[in-house]
Amino acid sequence: MLEEELILVDEMDGQIGFMPKLEVHQKGLLHRAFSILVFNSKGQLLIQKRASKKYHSANLWTNTCCSHPKKGETVDKAVQRRLKEEMGIECDLKFAYKFVYKTQFENNLIEHEFDYVYLGEFDGNPILNLDEASEYKWIYLSDLRNDMQQNPEKFTYWFNIILKQHLKSFHFEK
Repeated sequence: MLEEELILVDEMDGQIGFMPKLEVHQKGLLHRAFSILVFNSKGQLLIQKRASKKYHSANLWTNTCCSHPKKGETVDKAVQRRLKEEMGIECDLKFAYKFVYKTQFENNLIEHEFDYVYLGEFDGNPILNLDEASEYKWIYLSDLRNDMQQNPEKFTYWFNIILKQHLKSFHFEK
């Protein structure tokens, strides 16, 4: 099977090409990605622990789902597809905002993403794809923020950014 190709973009999110996923992360090239945050009707956020075999950020807690659109796929279609593949969930997702970040991991891979953030609501339990996520939990944002302050190393880099810099504008806590 051929390695998945990611969509390379410029600083304005203009598509400029495609490249295999691992090569993109080795070179630290800017590419299109997305992060999904799913809340339940109690205002709790569904978070997942990344599977141990992920090539970066393995065994770290993160947002409900994150991935990349496929070559020729819109972000709106990709978020629906990937949420079902990764977490077994189907729900309406609404675009919230986008941001760019860059970080280098201990294994020298570089994540440089033009990240689209989507929000959804779902009451129920996910059906995990164990190749992607090993655990999940529903958590109130106040508890999550406290845990993240005390144990930032347990969470993915991008999730820290989303929670600290962006999520304060949303009012899901009940």
